[in-house]
This record gives sequence, structure tokens and C-alpha cells, in this order.
Amino acid sequence: MLIARSIPELRAALAGRRPAFVPTMGNLHAGHLALVHQARPLGDCTVVSIFVNRLQFLPHEDFDSYPRTWDADCAQLQAAGCDVLFAPRETDLYPEPQTFKVQPDPQLADPLEGQFRPGFFTGVATVVMKLFSCVFGATGGGTAVFGRKDYQQLMVIRQMVRQFALPIEVVAGETSRAPDGLALSSRNGYLSPQERQEAVALSQALHQLCDRWVAAQAAGTLHPAELEQQALDQLRARGWLPDYLAVRRRLDLQPATPGDAPGTLVALGAARLGATRLIDNREF
Repeated sequence: MLIARSIPELRAALAGRRPAFVPTMGNLHAGHLALVHQARPLGDCTVVSIFVNRLQFLPHEDFDSYPRTWDADCAQLQAAGCDVLFAPRETDLYPEPQTFKVQPDPQLADPLEGQFRPGFFTGVATVVMKLFSCVFGATGGGTAVFGRKDYQQLMVIRQMVRQFALPIEVVAGETSRAPDGLALSSRNGYLSPQERQEAVALSQALHQLCDRWVAAQAAGTLHPAELEQQALDQLRARGWLPDYLAVRRRLDLQPATPGDAPGTLVALGAARLGATRLIDNREF
């Protein structure tokens, strides 16, 4: 596995090859590795980036304390068959202040995560655009793999690629889960043993919200706001601090209505358990 630290080094390694790319912030777990395995047959060179992107953290968030596990990450990527690891320093990716930024469509990016983390998707879209330039700039295009756990992020990246006509196919990887149903996340490591046992309640609340939605829709008694409030109350009663639990159309993440057919919807949630903020979603 080649480790490229600079953009010129990366581009030299990828010249004439068609990459399959998985961007990460490191602190890798089985969910990341599943994306790497998914990417391997999609190109002739598997590239993974590790970069903790300051632009997508709010001032009070965990940029400085975000886990950096370099040696373990390298060993896992080597075992997973990664060909090139791109691990730029901040001064390599942002040699000067990043004053040019990608501003996503507010209708897509401002609700849900965007409401509670303003500016988050601008930071995400900007770094992903820059990473795409680094990885695909010398190759003429390729494939990028993103996990469905970050559902709204996946939608933002797909729209960015489409509107800028980038020669990149964005492929979605399924959410990897622990045996009890908890979505795997780098931030799960913040949970205490007791919180880890409780953490699956977010996934369960979303699953129950989907079931109640389908049943109420079939009975002709669907009131979206009431069902979403019930799900919020369910988590609050267990000691969580939820930001949102909402049902949206998969197509554009606009609020779902009683007329939207099952099979076209997604329930999304974000909530704090202790000091840890978790997100999850369920398509239905």
C-alpha cells in the first residue's frame, strides 16, 4: 500500500489508472472497511483518504478530540487491499485559507443536519470537491463510495456531482450495524458501556416510526407531525436529547405526506446520548 502525503505524489501514483475512492476521517471501523471492499472491483486502483476536515466542524464540536488512530487505520487498510492511502496534512490540502467554498442547495442541505449544524454541508461539499480534484484530476474520472448512514451527506454529494457534471459515479454502501442494530460510527467509541447498551434505542425508535407510519397510512389516519413527535418523546423519556426524528422523501428529503407511497421514504434521526451525538436512518 502506497501512502501519499502530497497532492503531486498522489496524482503521480494514479496517472493512467481509474480509481475507486473512499473518503474517510480515519478512526476506521468495520463500516469503513466494508466500503473499501465494495470499492475494490469498481476500479483498477482502490484509494482511501484519511483527513479530519476542520471546515465541517462547528466551533464547539470535537475537531481537536476527534480520534486519530493512524497505526491501526493503516494496518486495517493494508489488510483490506487498499492500494493507495492519501493522508494529506492540513497545509497540503489547504495551503492557504479556503475562501472559495461549495455552497449546497439550501433546500437539500439546510433542514435536518443543516438546521442543527449550520455550515456543516458547506464544509463537507468543499472538502469532497477538493478530494475529488486530487484523486480524479489526473485520471479523467472514476468511482466514489459513500455510506448510507450519512444519508443527507450522500444526497448532497450526489447532487454536487450531477450539477457540476463531474465524471464520477457515486455509489452508496449499506449501513453497517452491530448485531443489536446500532449503526457503526467512529463516535460510538465515545459511549460508556452503559450508553453503548442504550444506544440502539435510536435505531429502534426509527424502526418503530416507520412501522407506525405504514400502519397509519394504511388505516387512513396518518398525521406526520404527531408520529414524529411520538418518536421524539419516546427518546426523551429514555434520557436522550433528540435533534430530530423525521420522515422524508428519498428523492429530495422534503417532508413526506400521506400521499407518498411506502418504498419512497426514509426516516432520519439525530440525538445526543450523554455527550455523544448519533445519527441513523431507515428507508421504508
